[in-house]
Parts: sequence; structure tokens; C-alpha cells
Amino acid sequence: MKSTRSKSMNGRVTSLVTAAVLSTSIVLSPAMADDQAVKVTPLGSHDGEFCSRDRALIFEDPNGTRILYDAGRTVAGADDPRLGDIDVVLVSHMHGDHVGDQRITATNAGTCASPETPESALPQSNTVDIALEKKATILTGSEMPAFFAAKLKNGGGDPSKSALVRFGANRTIGDVDFTTVPAAHSNGVSPSFLTGPLADYLAAAGVGASVGPPTGYVITFSNGLVVYLSGDTGITAEQKTVVGDYYGANLVVMNIGDTFTTGPSQAAHVVNDLIRPASVIASHANEAATENGKVKKGTRTAAFIEHANMAVHVPLSGQTMAFGGNGKCVSGC
Repeated sequence: MKSTRSKSMNGRVTSLVTAAVLSTSIVLSPAMADDQAVKVTPLGSHDGEFCSRDRALIFEDPNGTRILYDAGRTVAGADDPRLGDIDVVLVSHMHGDHVGDQRITATNAGTCASPETPESALPQSNTVDIALEKKATILTGSEMPAFFAAKLKNGGGDPSKSALVRFGANRTIGDVDFTTVPAAHSNGVSPSFLTGPLADYLAAAGVGASVGPPTGYVITFSNGLVVYLSGDTGITAEQKTVVGDYYGANLVVMNIGDTFTTGPSQAAHVVNDLIRPASVIASHANEAATENGKVKKGTRTAAFIEHANMAVHVPLSGQTMAFGGNGKCVSGC
């Protein structure tokens, strides 16, 4: 009998029992499998589609801990009925399409290629508004925690709910382990998120404020699933040495949009040759990737699926996928 092993972020080794279960006559029903799986729900601009501005994902641990990743512009604020309870909010970097400088007011407004995001969240952000209402912890790396602490305080919240986890470190919230990993991108704060003379000076100079380098995340869930969230990034050496070799990520959320991040072929190299997960969720495609829930020919998403050597799952808004500790989808894919 062979056990599957996965190293978590504090260095401990957790033995999983997947192979042991398979070696017996017990067969898990889909409901039983889902009870032990991490649920992933995309919150995009158009129901059942993967659209140009879609970034946000909710991860739910089997123990109930709920994590919102890069709320961006396609979550309709804290009152969005799709959100539910949120315990942790992750922000990869400070660009408006990730932290949320504006937002939708309802799903399916505009087109999948150009969704309507008429409500401004400035000078706060969609991220901060959601965290305040949900009383969630904003967990970030670099110098971002101090920025978010000030925003929470300005909104009447608790600044201690902005928490830090830097490269190589570990923080546990709700029995879920988090660390940040380097991303090859930029991370300037637009003056539109600021107030007072500093905002005016920066805007006049055409520059933003610095809050340190951008990040990705590695999350180890209670069922042993290890997820790499790429944020916005190019190819990095750490994708092999840290994400793949050390943490052993078996599910990857990978940006594929090109120009601003890796494109389809570069992203395929990351997952095929550097990390080698069991499954991948495409992200940040910057296109209307689907129509009626089906991937459109000639899109970057279609090219990435063609180049990748493992299962690629398309994040259709509102449709929940569930992943076992081995990184494979057990339902909803």
C-alpha cells in the first residue's frame, strides 16, 4: 500500500490516505468526497462564463474556512450575494483589476469582453470594503500590510486585521497555512487610492507609491491540497525551486493573459516543466474566453489548454469545483 505525501508550509509532512482508501473495497460517494475536498468558486462578471476581467476566486476548506483571492472588479462589493462568509482576503498586488478600484453592480451587465463596472471603490477599494463588512483578515506580503491597516482604520475597522506573511514565512488562519512567493511584475499604488497632497504630487509626476514587490501565494489546506496562486507574474526560478520542489503544489491557478503576464506558451512551460501539478485553473486571460460556457477557438485559453500536459479547468463564474488532497478535481469540473 502506497501513501501519498505532501509537505506543508511549516515543514511538517502530512500523510494522505487516498491510496489506502483505493486499496480497500470502500468506494467514496461524491457527497463524501466533496466533504473532504476544497471547494473553488469563481466570481466573475457573467454567470457561467470566463470573461476578460475575471480574477476573483473563493476557496473553502473542508473545515469551513473561506478565502477570497483577488476580489478585483467582478465582485459587487460586500453585499454581493455570491460572497457568503469570508475569513481571509488575499491580494497579490495593488493593480486596480486585482485590488478593485471599481466594481460591477450586477452580474451580466455589459459584455463578457467588456463588462460594466460603473461603481468606483476609490479611494478605498473593493478589497477593503469587503474585508470591513465581513470582518475578514487581509493577508498580504511585502509592505502592503501597513497600507491595508491604514485603509481599514480609515473605514472604521480594526487595523490589526491586516496581517503580514513574507517570503519563506508561514501564517496559519483557520487551520489553513499561507505563505507568499515572489512574482515577476510591478506593484505601484495608483495615486487614485491615496488622498491629500501626496496623491496630487504623485499624480503630477506620473508615478505611484511603492508597497514592495508583488507576490503569489502558496496555500496548504487541511485535506493536504497545496495550491499555488500565481498573481500576475512572468516565469521565475522560484516556481520550480520553491513552489514545485519545496511545497509540492498540486493545484495551480495560473495567469495566461500575455503582455502583462505569462502568455499561454510561457504559462504552459511553468506548469509542465517547473511545477508539474496534477491540475491547473486558468486565470487572468484578459479575453472573453468562453461562450455559453464553452472555450472559444483561437483564444489564449484554448491555446493554454492545448499546450498544458495536465488537466486545465476553466473558471466559469458561479460554478463550484472541488479538489481532493491530490490536486485532482472530484466534482464540478
